Amino acid sequence: MSFLQFFVWGAWLITVANYWFETKQWDAAQFGAIFSTLGLSSLFMPTLMGILADRWINAEKLFGILHLLGGLVLFYLPEVQSPDSFFWWIFLAMIFYMPTIALSNAVGYTVLKNNGFNVIKDFPPIRVWGTIGFIAAMWITNLTGNKALSGQFYIAGSAAIVLAVFAFFFIPKCLPNKEITERKSLVDTLGLKAFKLFANSKMAMFFLFSMFLGAALQLTNMYGDLYISEFKNVPEYANLWVVEHSTIIMSISQISETVFILAIPFFLRKFGIKKVMLISMFAWVLRFGLLAYGNPADGLWMIILSCVVYGMAFDFFNVSGSIFVETTTDSTIRSSAQGLFMMMTNGFGAILGSYSSGLLIKNYFTLENGTNDWFNIWLTFSIYSLIIAILFGLLFKHKHQEIDVNAINH
Repeated sequence: MSFLQFFVWGAWLITVANYWFETKQWDAAQFGAIFSTLGLSSLFMPTLMGILADRWINAEKLFGILHLLGGLVLFYLPEVQSPDSFFWWIFLAMIFYMPTIALSNAVGYTVLKNNGFNVIKDFPPIRVWGTIGFIAAMWITNLTGNKALSGQFYIAGSAAIVLAVFAFFFIPKCLPNKEITERKSLVDTLGLKAFKLFANSKMAMFFLFSMFLGAALQLTNMYGDLYISEFKNVPEYANLWVVEHSTIIMSISQISETVFILAIPFFLRKFGIKKVMLISMFAWVLRFGLLAYGNPADGLWMIILSCVVYGMAFDFFNVSGSIFVETTTDSTIRSSAQGLFMMMTNGFGAILGSYSSGLLIKNYFTLENGTNDWFNIWLTFSIYSLIIAILFGLLFKHKHQEIDVNAINH
């Protein structure tokens, strides 16, 4: 499940910029809107689907239905011939896909707990297969020559439909919670209990900074592959293997994830969520800074190191944050609480990152010859991450007590 979940995403997410700019040659300003569809769909779909899974529909069945519908839309995307229409069709694809990320977490936690496993200890080694799936998809898309072609959407759509079939027939049942279906209050009836988490000052602060960090998360997804590819416009770098196989180079980021995901139980147990997220934030500072000064020749080591750092930056925020939400909320709102986390990171955060970065690049970092000023783009992102890290350290109040994860019985 985890492998295919992120294979679907990895087949096109990193390379869609190449399809947009090189094959279709559509306007740069509109490209930010394409990535905003991740955010717009995450504003409502993960929470709504989480409520359905908590109350009325088996989570694994809903998960399969969404992937089936999303796969069909991905198959249609190559037929779209205008950027405006592409926006609406990719938006529809994301309406179906984005809630499946939170649902896959909820399904994983449910199956683990139903079988006596510990989520802090046992979830990361399962989640790492999602990263492996993302890497496999990136490599397949690049090595089959589809990184700038419509084939990337056929690859993604095929994986989505396979995952849907797998969900219908092979994922263990994740039943709605009978306890909440019997409650009578309006909040419970509408499935809105998870929103009460915002009344807790610590959780509210956690979700707020999840949004700001979610903005940083989208930036390398949007521009990383394009950044390396554009070195082909510089004669001294044009024919380098690194430039021609930029997607494979960027996949080092996901390879790094496989290591840092497995380190999460130790870091959460030893340092707690605040320090782990601070580590993530400073890793983003380093990630963007290294990209600013790197190049595909003598500066290749900086690009590679930035990809290694990405594993820590992503996992220590995204996976640790999901586990933190799971272990600090009631099991009756498991799916909807994960949906809230998705809403803040890939919803409001993605919108903030995609729109603001698109406007900044168009108005301040596009050179007269039409190319991007990547040095100042990455440096600006690095400064942004540093500011967020300092504010988080000052404002998020959390006292950690070291936990023996082997002694916890969930």
